Parts: sequence; structure tokens; C-alpha cells
Amino acid sequence: MKSTYIVLTFLVLGTVLLLASLNSRNTPSSAPGTLSTSLTKDYNEEDVETIYLAGGCFWGVEEYFQRIDGVVDAVSGYANGHTENPTYEDVISKDTGFAETVEVKYDPSKIDLTDLLLYYLKVVDPISVDRQGNDIGNQYRSGIYYVDDNQIEVIEKVLALEQKKYDEEFAIEVTSMKNFYVAEDYHQDYLQKNVNGYCHIDLYEAETGVERDPSLDERTYESEPSDED
Repeated sequence: MKSTYIVLTFLVLGTVLLLASLNSRNTPSSAPGTLSTSLTKDYNEEDVETIYLAGGCFWGVEEYFQRIDGVVDAVSGYANGHTENPTYEDVISKDTGFAETVEVKYDPSKIDLTDLLLYYLKVVDPISVDRQGNDIGNQYRSGIYYVDDNQIEVIEKVLALEQKKYDEEFAIEVTSMKNFYVAEDYHQDYLQKNVNGYCHIDLYEAETGVERDPSLDERTYESEPSDED
């Protein structure tokens, strides 16, 4: 009788362990809503380039860029402020200087910075000061924050060409990335988790492509000194 009980006990334990093993294989590596530290696709950091874009509420900006082919990852956060480790409440209610910003990582073999900026300008009001859509405040200012000085020429050329379409001067802040803090988990992929959530951006603009002026492909080179010099 005792031996039968022991055999049954081992069978039950074995079944429990087997089910636990199968369940662990089917469980996502990170729970919904948590921010993964890896890229969303099979890329290494050295294979991608990064630009930081502010254009009002980061929920829409993040979702918009995630829909563009060639974008590897888009993460919501707070950029270029003068405090440390800000919370969402700090950014919206205190004078922290941060802008709601999206870190955009992209595959340069599929899309370049010029096209990314053209996509950006499709959905951002470039002459609006401290406002995009229904969101008003310094934290909703528009901005392009570069991480490489080589990006400056591209940014200036795209903005200069786009500026010709407007009478008013652009209010887009262009400066280097000084600091960036990832926003709280509930902000990440917000519109995927809340399909009826607020968004000031027409997300379908990500699917209609961009028109690229040929002048944007012309390189600017420093003139070389002549032999006479």
C-alpha cells in the first residue's frame, strides 16, 4: 500500500514539473506593459542609428514611428531637462525643462535620417510654440535632438527646404541630446494597449510614404584649396 502511494506521489510530481516546464516555454520573456531592454527586432546596437524626436504627446509619436518600415524601435521618454530621474508628474507640473520625446532607432540600410525627418514633418506643426494638438506646455514643444554631429547637416537641409513652405519661422528646437530618461512602463506602446487612447497624430500618415526633393540628396562638400593657394 505504501509503495503504491509513493509511486503515485512521484507520478504527480513528475506531471507538475512537466507542465511547469511547458508553461515556461510559452510565457513571454517580459510581461505586457514592461519595457524590454533589447531592440524589438533582431538587431544589435551597432547595426542601428538613433535620433530623438519631440512632437507633442509621445504616445502618438511613438506609435507613428513604430509603423514606419526601417524603424527598429521607438521608446517614449523625457529629454533635455535640468533635473534627474523625472517622473511624468514632475514633467507636467514642475519646471523640469524636459520635453516628451521619442527615441527612434532605425536601420540605415532601409531608411535614412532624411526620410525619417520628412515623416516627422508630416505630422508635426512646425510653427506651433509649446503646443501640438490639444496639448499645451513647454513639455510638448517640438524638437530634433541629434547624437552625432554628422546628423546636423541633414537636419538643417531638411528644415531649410520645409521652411520655404511657411511664412512664419519654425519653432522646432534643434540641439544635441543632453539627457534622456525612459518614461514609465505604462506610457510605452500606450496606443497598442489602449486602442481608443488619445492621439493628436494621424497614424495612417506612416503608410503613405514621403515625397523627397532631389536637392536633399545633394552632398555639401568643403571646397578644396587650388594649387595656386
